[in-house]
Amino acid sequence: MIFLLVLVIAFPTIFAGVIYTKLKTMHNTDEFDMLKTNKYKFDNSITNILLLGSDARPGEEVSRSDSMMILTVDTKHKKLKITSLGRDTYVKIPGHGYEKLTHAYAYGKEKLTIQTIEDNFKLDLQYYAKVDFFSFIDTIDALGGVEVDVKEGEINELNKFVEECYDWDKKDNKPPFEKFTKTGVQNLKGYQALAFSRIRKNDGTMQRDDRQRQVIEAIVKKLEKTSFTKYPKILNAVKPYVKTNMSPGEMMALGMDVMDMDNLHITTQQFPLHPENEIRLPHAGYVIPFEQYEVDLLHKFIFDDKKPTEEDIKKATLEWQESGKISQYSRDPEYRNSGLPIGGNSSDSDEFSNEQNNNQSKFDSSSNEFNSDSNNENF
Repeated sequence: MIFLLVLVIAFPTIFAGVIYTKLKTMHNTDEFDMLKTNKYKFDNSITNILLLGSDARPGEEVSRSDSMMILTVDTKHKKLKITSLGRDTYVKIPGHGYEKLTHAYAYGKEKLTIQTIEDNFKLDLQYYAKVDFFSFIDTIDALGGVEVDVKEGEINELNKFVEECYDWDKKDNKPPFEKFTKTGVQNLKGYQALAFSRIRKNDGTMQRDDRQRQVIEAIVKKLEKTSFTKYPKILNAVKPYVKTNMSPGEMMALGMDVMDMDNLHITTQQFPLHPENEIRLPHAGYVIPFEQYEVDLLHKFIFDDKKPTEEDIKKATLEWQESGKISQYSRDPEYRNSGLPIGGNSSDSDEFSNEQNNNQSKFDSSSNEFNSDSNNENF
């Protein structure tokens, strides 16, 4: 989305009409009432855009949101920020009880995902943009590839899936297939960058988020060095794969805000802050819990431009543990029975438990058992 905002503003003025027409094809005109309200934390000088990456393969109609990020355009501090939201974050999905964040999209597409994020993280989003992962291939190839640092421990896992990503490239003039043969900084083609962005079985979800952010930063850096004469080709590569509630006018205005910043360096953060606290619950599978103090630190990053240090996180964690405050999951029977400390006292809620179990049964039967650890875990 940063790439797109920069792209539309960098076009010469004489192409304004053409650009407006192309942007209009990306505009989702549905009503998103929850994005128009200021129910939670917000700041008029800060724009938060939810970026959704769909994991749907060709022919699939039901899918989860494979990646979720909050892009923050902060005109107060003149900063661009990206917060990666762990797909396994344990949240309360309206009407479905506590489940993985990634399931909200399968239940209710963009609208339920937006509502879930706003309700759980207590912040207002202003826009959303859904990006099909096929856009990675065409956009990066239109740029001539991007430079990424490939680590030794990633090679084997990359080569398990890079051929599948190559098959998804339907261009007639696509480059010859190449496996990964070396480590270090190298120029990746579109299908290779897609494979790099999606692997996680060799380490974890949060490390995959790091790889995705690395590719995003590489795309923006490459764009800064690209001649504007190539922009029409690049925009044509992007537009079939992006849907957003931003109108062309709103997109161009936001692009002006981005271009007014000192540089396009992106400050990144992951959430939850303790991915190492991942636990396995009987009905939900592996999940990452979080508490309100983590949300407070998230707000400081987004709104006050204060990225929490390791020491900040340790201090906030200790203070919460010593406070005796009750965990936000105290009403969730499955979490209570996990043996994790929740603080204070809480009572069983048969009604909540029944809601949780009933919704899980529906989800497993209608959505290909998304909670199970399948052989397609990487995708």
